[in-house]
Amino acid sequence: MERYPTPHGLRTDGALYRHVEALRQEHLRQTPRLDRVVYDSKIHVVRNALGLHTISSRVQGGRLKAQHEIRIGALFKDAPAPFLSMIVVHELAHLREREHNKAFYRLCEHLEPAYHQLELDVRLYLTHLEAGGARLWGLPDSASA
Repeated sequence: MERYPTPHGLRTDGALYRHVEALRQEHLRQTPRLDRVVYDSKIHVVRNALGLHTISSRVQGGRLKAQHEIRIGALFKDAPAPFLSMIVVHELAHLREREHNKAFYRLCEHLEPAYHQLELDVRLYLTHLEAGGARLWGLPDSASA
């Protein structure tokens, strides 16, 4: 709580989309525009993933159209800004690098220099939640359902 005292102010999917798209424009201009960025309450962050980057392709007329979408666990709607930044950076890096390799993590560090420390802090927070600890920011678990 000393290091991250307050949650970020991106409460809506629209605000989240604008934030992520601005970051993409600043650092990854050559990557495709995102079609959707949302908080997803169906992602179980402790067991599965913090966020997801999906690409869906479909034929539209005579062309193949790809849609890029980022979904972030709804738990992070009430998290501190650095936690959200780490997840956003991770998912944006997947626009350029599909695998979790050296190039991927170098790109994450380029976008967020404190990436590895933030990832550790997020994992520690999730471990706290999994051990039965209360949420530190936002609504308690029972009130958010």
